[in-house]
Amino acid sequence: MKYYTIPPPPKLAPYVRFFWVFEGDTITSSGNPYVYRSMADGCVELIFHFKGSFDELSRSGTLKSSFSEVHGQSQFFRRYITSEDFGIFGVYLYPFAIPLLFPFPANELSNQSPDLKTVLGKAGAALEEKMMFAGTHQQRVSIMAAFLGKQVQKNRAKEDNMQHAVSEIIRLDGQVNIFNFADNYCLSLRQFQRRFKELSGFPPKLYARIIRFGAAMQRYGNNFRSLTDIAYECGYYDQSHFIHDFKEFSGYHPKQYFSGRTEGIEWRES
Repeated sequence: MKYYTIPPPPKLAPYVRFFWVFEGDTITSSGNPYVYRSMADGCVELIFHFKGSFDELSRSGTLKSSFSEVHGQSQFFRRYITSEDFGIFGVYLYPFAIPLLFPFPANELSNQSPDLKTVLGKAGAALEEKMMFAGTHQQRVSIMAAFLGKQVQKNRAKEDNMQHAVSEIIRLDGQVNIFNFADNYCLSLRQFQRRFKELSGFPPKLYARIIRFGAAMQRYGNNFRSLTDIAYECGYYDQSHFIHDFKEFSGYHPKQYFSGRTEGIEWRES
């Protein structure tokens, strides 16, 4: 398995956290197909399968994934399976970039993953084709930078100072008091919640929980920290709250996740 990130051009850094590449041989050492689990996440991803494909494993059956999709910010985990060698190129976006790229607010994308052609029509199909036939990842970065830059420039009038609130919760790893936080923006709590949801996809309290969970996941590989230490370090009041959120957003008990013996975790070892 090979996973790495690529920083965006400076002009796109306010909207794009990073580009990423994930490549691998799917058949595991046990001879089974590769199963990947995506966790709850407060950010949005544009995903392009330039080699192979994954099927989503849902409770009601297997759903075929498209070549490209817009993976919205999510409060749920999802599971995907493939029996092919694969290559994926991703764009990891702040959720408030959505109104600048697509014709709808971020909250309409929450827990959704439409294919790019459904969202953008002919423009989405053209972008898919360019990404599929690009010869290198640097070419894919250039293609996406040109597309994103054009979209942002065209829709810059939609920018909102509430973007700062979303960015701050991400920067602070979700460790904020929402009531105090709303006061900083001179809005009533109800006004703050409504505007925040439009740009992040979720109410601020839920969004902060998802971001805090993500910060806890990043402690993976630090074998010198106990679960109690990780919980307090990430702002959980006690271990029971930590376990509750972790199980809700990943499907795993944190002890199981941090053991390194969970499905689809190989990319963290690359």
